[in-house]
Amino acid sequence: MSSIAKNTWLLVVACVGLLPCCQGPVPASRSTQARPASAGGTTGASGAASAPTAPVREQRVPAEQSQLRVAQPSEADSTFRYKSRGRLIAIGDVHGDLAATRAALRLGGAIDAEDAWAGGELTLVQTGDQLDRGDDEREIVDLFERLQKEAPATGGQVIPLNGNHEIMNVQGDFRYVTPGGASSFAGVLPRSPQARAAPPAFQDRAAAFLPGGAYALKLAERAVVAVVDDSVFVHGGILPEHVSYGLARINSEASAWMRSPDRRAPPSVANDQAPVWVRDYSVDPVSDNHCARLAQVLDALGVERMVVGHTTQQRGINSACGDRVYRIDVGLARYYGDGPIQVLEIVGPRVRVLSAPR
Repeated sequence: MSSIAKNTWLLVVACVGLLPCCQGPVPASRSTQARPASAGGTTGASGAASAPTAPVREQRVPAEQSQLRVAQPSEADSTFRYKSRGRLIAIGDVHGDLAATRAALRLGGAIDAEDAWAGGELTLVQTGDQLDRGDDEREIVDLFERLQKEAPATGGQVIPLNGNHEIMNVQGDFRYVTPGGASSFAGVLPRSPQARAAPPAFQDRAAAFLPGGAYALKLAERAVVAVVDDSVFVHGGILPEHVSYGLARINSEASAWMRSPDRRAPPSVANDQAPVWVRDYSVDPVSDNHCARLAQVLDALGVERMVVGHTTQQRGINSACGDRVYRIDVGLARYYGDGPIQVLEIVGPRVRVLSAPR
């Protein structure tokens, strides 16, 4: 085991045993499919490897008895709803690859050659997992933060969401951090007070990402779920019980936890049926029952479709359940190979895939 892998495991142990931000142990029985051996990813669970020499399976925080209940969905709160001015672009998981992120943004017409906002009235949604598996995470998070500030000047808007890897990092789970990612957050302020429990190799990252840290505060500004016009966007998937619980409530609970060193990760984002972890609509074949539950969610929210990332699609961006869910995680990061750059474009009722070679 490399020193990075050893230190990563030590931090997971410290997180489970000492830090109040975490939910508990991560059992191997809940692991998902390992990193794909071939380029382009694999349909099914996205793989993971925190150390370059020893792949580790991506694992979910175990489910707890949470307050989520299956009930007739209803959602009156509109705090997570946005209106576009016509054209919308959605980008899936980018996992620490700045070059792929820039390529996707340029393909969608969001930035120019100098990385400045060039989208005019474009709405840009990124469905989470900017972190882990690549060295460029800080640059990507900072880029999206800057674009969020630039876009309104021309009538545009940028809506980055939190995925499971953002949640994991705020929990102190750094198993999928690269050596470059472990060292690239030195000197950021404020530092989370919880970082004192982290091993030396991860002190700077823990200080940045544990609750109350500088990058946890940046992630706290992002939602878990967003609705734009007649589409709902989320990293993993929305179940009827999430709608019943309250999507605005899930967003606010995640944000409050990221801001406060005294809070634990709420089950609404940390259990294995949280919106950042669900794969019900992404692993083929999607069952009739899951399609029916999807329809229930969409009807309750008054939208036509769901757009999700999280699960790499070997055949590129595609849809299921009669085009009611679009799966846009195509493994953009080099970690998954050298497949084409793809983004989803929505203009009114028209949905199409934009694609370009690397």
